[in-house]
Amino acid sequence: MKTKNIFTFSGTGLAVLIGASALSATGFIWPFLISENIHRPQWIFILATPIALAIFLVGVSNGNLDAKSVALLAVLSALIAALRPLGTGAIGIEPMWFVLILSARVFGPSFGFLLGALSMLLSALITGGLGPWLSYQAFAAAWIGLGVACIPQKIRGRKEIAVLVIYGIVAAEFFGIAMDLQFWPWYLGSDSQLSFQAGAAISENLRNFFSYHFFSAMAWDIPRAIFTSILLIITGQPVLHALRRAHTRANFLTPVEFREISEREKQPAAK
Repeated sequence: MKTKNIFTFSGTGLAVLIGASALSATGFIWPFLISENIHRPQWIFILATPIALAIFLVGVSNGNLDAKSVALLAVLSALIAALRPLGTGAIGIEPMWFVLILSARVFGPSFGFLLGALSMLLSALITGGLGPWLSYQAFAAAWIGLGVACIPQKIRGRKEIAVLVIYGIVAAEFFGIAMDLQFWPWYLGSDSQLSFQAGAAISENLRNFFSYHFFSAMAWDIPRAIFTSILLIITGQPVLHALRRAHTRANFLTPVEFREISEREKQPAAK
């Protein structure tokens, strides 16, 4: 059964989504935009990410979310936030991603975007993980939820699970790259062969970054991809069925009409 997305962005909401994503993306890719050796220009781009997140959250607060949708968003955000700390201390063992991917698959990319961002925020509040990295984590997770839109809705059955597994692998690698981008310029200093070099050619910094990423982060990305894939294979079908059943039974965003009762309708029905 084809399900309708809980809410979609259009008009102002879509503009806010695109603008916030574009602005926050600057916070990730700023090392490749620096053309001169200016002393610490990074703060301009780092500010872009939390500002973009704030703009987005304000924008969706005026969107098309009813009480049932908000309740579902809260429940799934709490579930993801509770799952995330289970992998703390284990290399790449992060059980949260399969819930985000499956939920976004059923309820739509816009819901997935908001679910990813809010889940990271809630998780940080629970675990005390507040810091400059939080905005990066929130937007990376939000984009993973949003990216489910690339998967055609007509795909069902085993093919759907297979495609979601492939997406989970890509998402695991994407999250690893995004997290490395947010601290790579600071972590190695400026003296190593893998360091960020302000003023260097884009190709050189790209080469340095991906060399650093694949040398240091693959120990996290590969286990994350494997663990997410296993969870999607094991739980994909029953979780998708349960979420689609809940979506159908709850009848999300059914409009409630308030209208004046006519005199004819007030009359008792004739026997």
